[in-house]
Amino acid sequence: MSYNKTVLVTGGSGFIGSHLVTHLVNTHPDWRIINLDILDYCCSRRSLESVEDRANYTFIKGDVCSHRLVHHTFHTHTIDVVFHLAAKTHVESSFKSPSDFKLVNIEGTRVLLKAAQQAPHRVEKFVYVSTDEVYGPGIDQIFDESSPLRPSNPYSATKAAAEFLVRIYWEKYKFPVIITRSNNIYGPRQYTEKVIPRFISLLQRNQRCTIQGTLPKSRHFLFVEDAISGFMVVLEKGIVGEVYNMGSGCEIPIVQLAKELISMIKKVPDAELTDWIEFVPDRPKVDLRYPIHSERLQRLGWRATVGWTEGINKTVKWYEENPDFWPDPSEDKLHIPKAETVRPALRPGL
Repeated sequence: MSYNKTVLVTGGSGFIGSHLVTHLVNTHPDWRIINLDILDYCCSRRSLESVEDRANYTFIKGDVCSHRLVHHTFHTHTIDVVFHLAAKTHVESSFKSPSDFKLVNIEGTRVLLKAAQQAPHRVEKFVYVSTDEVYGPGIDQIFDESSPLRPSNPYSATKAAAEFLVRIYWEKYKFPVIITRSNNIYGPRQYTEKVIPRFISLLQRNQRCTIQGTLPKSRHFLFVEDAISGFMVVLEKGIVGEVYNMGSGCEIPIVQLAKELISMIKKVPDAELTDWIEFVPDRPKVDLRYPIHSERLQRLGWRATVGWTEGINKTVKWYEENPDFWPDPSEDKLHIPKAETVRPALRPGL
């Protein structure tokens, strides 16, 4: 069968990537969707079970840092669009092994750009998926796409460096790149090192939500379905050479997030919510918040449509219905400071 378009998604077995791949396969049966993924610890083949037997889906297991593999992929497939999501993303881990993040996030992007730019079939759009963390901490300001990049940890520094590589290919070759910078994306199937599934996983194991430090941290959360719709708007209407922020405007303090999840999962009275929270030592550098403007993407017709209540309820429900989707990891694997199991205090009449 011949396809009207071929789309390469790197990191397509990860949380965001698997949702994007599933959407593309289901909504565009006339497109061929290729997923290039190394299947790192935070990926699961189960995320793509619903499409793995579809005729328009192809999986390639491999590393974006492999010049030979990536070059071969672009020279044997007529790739029209690239969504580059493959990356190491966990901030705590980036402090422990920054060289790994430099290799995957910077060198992997360089290898992919070079192969795509030199491919015999010209790529129509190369979408580099970045993060709001490249702006650094925002206290009294809201970042737009022209704000300077001031990353404050090894993870965001490597994402910012990769962005500069992407920009060079636009400026030097007019290679058709687009950069997206999104808020924290959450939803079903996310690996349990990120804050929302981490809290859910701890509570399901009858353990406290561990919060690093006591500073008033908050995050803006974007439901994964809204992120996917944003990528599709960028694909259809995005202008090459541009950067697009993708934000929800939904800012939740981390302590409030923990209390909401405790109430939903453990169903304890408000007076007992703090019994399920434990403050642990902070990481070396922490940003309090990352507020961003998204007007540029909104002018193309995109809006975040899934509200916080709907999104978090869908997410919690999925984890409750799929408790064995991720293996029960050790505390070290989860990068969670060890917390004690909560044992409810004996109360009169109980």
